[in-house]
Amino acid sequence: MNLLSCFSLLLIMWVLSNTLFSAIIDARSEPPIPVPSISEQFFVAERIPSSQFLVKMEAEPPGPGEEIRVVHHHDLNEKILIALIVASSLLGGILLFLLFFWIYRQKKLKNSNKKSRKSLEAAKGISMNPIMVNSLRMANSKGSLAIFDYPSLEAATNNFQESNHLGEGGCGHIYKAHFDEKLLAAVKRIDGVTQDMEREFENEVNWLSKIQHQNIIKLFGYCIYGDSRFLVYEMMEKSSLETQLHGPTQGSALTWHLRMKIAVDVARGLEYLHEHSHPPVVHRDIKSSNILLDFNFNAKLSDFGLAVTSGTENNNLKLSGTMDYVAPEYLLDGKLTDKSDVYAFGVVLLELLTGRKPLENLAPAQCLSIVTWAMPQLTDRSKLPKIVDPVIRNMMDLKHLYQVAAVAVLCVQTEPSYRPLITDILHSLIPLVPNELGGSLRVSEPTKPVCPGPSN
Repeated sequence: MNLLSCFSLLLIMWVLSNTLFSAIIDARSEPPIPVPSISEQFFVAERIPSSQFLVKMEAEPPGPGEEIRVVHHHDLNEKILIALIVASSLLGGILLFLLFFWIYRQKKLKNSNKKSRKSLEAAKGISMNPIMVNSLRMANSKGSLAIFDYPSLEAATNNFQESNHLGEGGCGHIYKAHFDEKLLAAVKRIDGVTQDMEREFENEVNWLSKIQHQNIIKLFGYCIYGDSRFLVYEMMEKSSLETQLHGPTQGSALTWHLRMKIAVDVARGLEYLHEHSHPPVVHRDIKSSNILLDFNFNAKLSDFGLAVTSGTENNNLKLSGTMDYVAPEYLLDGKLTDKSDVYAFGVVLLELLTGRKPLENLAPAQCLSIVTWAMPQLTDRSKLPKIVDPVIRNMMDLKHLYQVAAVAVLCVQTEPSYRPLITDILHSLIPLVPNELGGSLRVSEPTKPVCPGPSN
């Protein structure tokens, strides 16, 4: 029985009790039946034969008995009356209590329904308007994400016009978005979401809503619209490291010092994930296309769809990532640790050093990895200068080149225990970056250029 039914039942009982109470009051207010006087009783007795009078007297108790019976009924009526008054008062109090409680419940239920409706709208990407009123403030506040509605994304990207297309990333396309004069962002659009893509989308939102670091991409917000998913990131004007190294410019904009700065930025981002994040995080997909560069070539890690918590529970995970960067123990045995990220970092470091792709196609059915190609030459000082990217061959100190090569060799060791911690790598690379680029190298230090040589 619900609250409304109980309330109705108690109301009926209260009405009936009040009706009965009123009936008793009315009955008590009726005039009493007249009682004949003593003289009248005497004359009536004279008119009745003595034999009948005696029979009547024997059949009925004397007068005093009747007086006792009348007094008894009078007391009983008073008790019933008092009981009814008390019961009616109690019922009235209970009714008032239930009435106030019912009103309170209705208000609370109404507020709860409003919150649930808002949460459902948010989950579907239907954001409360105007979404961008405080977008810049929301984007800069720690741990907060904006929920964009689809019309605002359409307007910001000019209906996802080809002129705003920046490239492809992961499973989606990247578009430039102007939300207002202050906020320029990049929108990743993922259409036809599968179960794996949905899981990666949720993982990305989950991690980037918690992680805040200067060398990790900032996620402004997201949108869910039908079978499409949208991620809104800060704009990275120089695109990815892969585009800079292997795109049309072929690394011409990246000097030796800029490349070392990028390596230090990536190492700082990984150090935060491995050493300072709670819980520690394994990125699991470190590669040049997931290293984004802003206008000043500051590098930031992106694409956390495959990131997992570091620990023994990550053994035997489903193999994911890009094969060119996957550590041998993860590829062969499914074992994943922070040293798997270190291996991938070593491959990126080789890309920065040589300008080559992580996997080169030698023939239609034959490929050569950068690790297999570079390892014999990295440990030979006479061959090392020849494998350096021609763009930077005359820009670095020779001892600095040897130091970077030594770090790269350690990072791509087959045995994980031989690889250094990312903190040690960072401390080895910081002295190679000038002060103005975030390192500790003094610009006035003379450099010993490397003599040019043929590239293999």
